[in-house]
Amino acid sequence: MKTSILLFAMLIGTTAHAQVPVAANPDHEAMLRSSDPQLAKNKRFVYDFWREVFEAAQMDLAPKYMAEGYIQHNPLVPTGRQAFIDFFNKVRKPAPIEPRVKAPLVSITAEGDLVTLSFVREYPDPNDAEKKYTTTWFDMFRIVDGKIAEHWDPAVKRPR
Repeated sequence: MKTSILLFAMLIGTTAHAQVPVAANPDHEAMLRSSDPQLAKNKRFVYDFWREVFEAAQMDLAPKYMAEGYIQHNPLVPTGRQAFIDFFNKVRKPAPIEPRVKAPLVSITAEGDLVTLSFVREYPDPNDAEKKYTTTWFDMFRIVDGKIAEHWDPAVKRPR
């Protein structure tokens, strides 16, 4: 019995290091499609918000996409559309709008009024400075009356 427990513990330990890297999906148009026209519309809406407002920092376009009472669940960004605009105007400079999302996009999923963008994230390995590892980041949006009303992501506060 002790031998099987030890063997099981060793297997768990070795499989924890056998991560398959997360890979981006190059076919954005396929990810934007849906058999449900409303879900396809919601996916495209969030995708375009990401390209135009988030990545290109064209904050003048935020009202086109975001509800005035926008709710933010990221603990690092204030809630409200104007607070979002003010925050990102301080930390980003406007750039040209690209035809595709630049971040390494893994998937776009939509269900009901929710759209989730999943991305590849690469970090330094805390156990080996020479290595990096990948994981998945997500941004989820709720659309109400044709505007982004709410946002979630896995951001956490860090010590200053």
